[in-house]
Amino acid sequence: MHIPHNIIREMRKNHQIPELRRLFYIKSVNTNINANILFYSEFSQKFTYIRLTKVNSISIIKTEYLNQGDVYMNFETENIEFKAQFTEEIYKEVIAFANTDGGIIYVGIDDDGNVKGLDDVDKEYTRITNGIRDAIMPDVTMFVRFTIQENKVVRITVNEGTNKPYYLKGKGLKPSGVYVRQGTSSASASPEKIRQMIKESDGDNFEEMRSMNQELTFISASDAFKNYSVDFSKEKYRVLGITQNNNGLYTNLAMIISDQCQHTVKVAVFADEANTIFKDSREFSGSVFKQLENTYTYLMLCNNTASTFEGLKRIDRHDYPEEAIREALLNAIVHRDYGFSGSIIININEKEAEFISIGGLLPGLMPDDIRSGISQPRNKNLAEIFHRLHLIESYGTGIRKIYSLYHNCPAQPRIEVTQNTFKIILPNMNTAALSEPSNKIPVTPQMQSILDHIANNGYITDEEIGSLLCLKKTRIFNLTKQMRELGLIVVDGRGKDKRYLLK
Repeated sequence: MHIPHNIIREMRKNHQIPELRRLFYIKSVNTNINANILFYSEFSQKFTYIRLTKVNSISIIKTEYLNQGDVYMNFETENIEFKAQFTEEIYKEVIAFANTDGGIIYVGIDDDGNVKGLDDVDKEYTRITNGIRDAIMPDVTMFVRFTIQENKVVRITVNEGTNKPYYLKGKGLKPSGVYVRQGTSSASASPEKIRQMIKESDGDNFEEMRSMNQELTFISASDAFKNYSVDFSKEKYRVLGITQNNNGLYTNLAMIISDQCQHTVKVAVFADEANTIFKDSREFSGSVFKQLENTYTYLMLCNNTASTFEGLKRIDRHDYPEEAIREALLNAIVHRDYGFSGSIIININEKEAEFISIGGLLPGLMPDDIRSGISQPRNKNLAEIFHRLHLIESYGTGIRKIYSLYHNCPAQPRIEVTQNTFKIILPNMNTAALSEPSNKIPVTPQMQSILDHIANNGYITDEEIGSLLCLKKTRIFNLTKQMRELGLIVVDGRGKDKRYLLK
């Protein structure tokens, strides 16, 4: 209800009431000749009762200051709630007041404002205090005061809390468990409102904020810690950043490594370089440890092998170095922005593999900085856990390692960054080798035999080549000339002392 400005001006002008800085127009009963108005000052936490003789030309006849506990009204307000008797609905009202601007709950007054009192006020008082202590998370009791009135009414004064959002322990941090005050009723908070309250209380660091899901299990995480002989007892949760220091609640980091992790990794294999024709696709969920293991296993199934021959020796080469796949996957999981709900995307075709994670570079960093090994982890606690488990060596080495694995490859890895994404592209080494223009003559089996002989004996002569390969002088001359042009051998000496060495 709108507060008439002329009433406020008159009260401040004639009576200099400084505590009426923030006024709540609780009730006004108007007639042609008088108006009875009750104001509440949040600043002084007092009620002011004013009787007016006129409506348009105000004349204050009587002004009374009343403490909150001294006034009863036959109506509820944004800050006042009536309950005829104790029910668990009281917990919702306490939560709503603590999550909003505070207020008072009178237990023993019905919805019409009639004082009923409680039959066994001491027993009900105990039920109320114990219930509020046990049913609400985090601990709200430091912001709640309980008073037994002489008329067997229990007054519950709730101040605005500092560790919002408060919620029903049995429901969790979701709309069915979090309440806020809306007008004269308590309503479920929207998911956006819950996230806003968490951010205001916990700050902007996502992995340190309270998880909206507090019913978490850690089967995969426990197995991962056990495999690497690292302690994962509950006593270590706080040190690892899995629980908050002040209340023991699970953090978003706990959600990320838990079996209930809501983020996923999606892998798609395409038949064309434009990534439009699907060959296969998978989505991996659960704890990030489970996602890491299952995604890596699937990527290795997609990592085809091509074979080449050097003489009689068969050489098998994967499309992608195993270590490069591992490092690119770890980088996406450890450094993505978990504040967004999207998935890590991995696209594979015959030419290359893309690893796309949500969250661009942190302010101040450029792609060249990342290639140089400079690292500023977005999720410091998650990175520290992976470091403890020896899944990553140290910050910044993974990208450098990927580039070193492609040192002799015609195509090099690429990094592409937008405001909200980070992409690293691994070329298919076998495809890159086939597409490389080359005027070189391949090493033939005869050449390989010569090279093997030199490797075993230190050198080879024309006579030894003829005996080894059953060749005549003209063929020996052409073959050794070819090998010199390829840079495979060099000539040492002349005439009868001439011999061939490895270059």
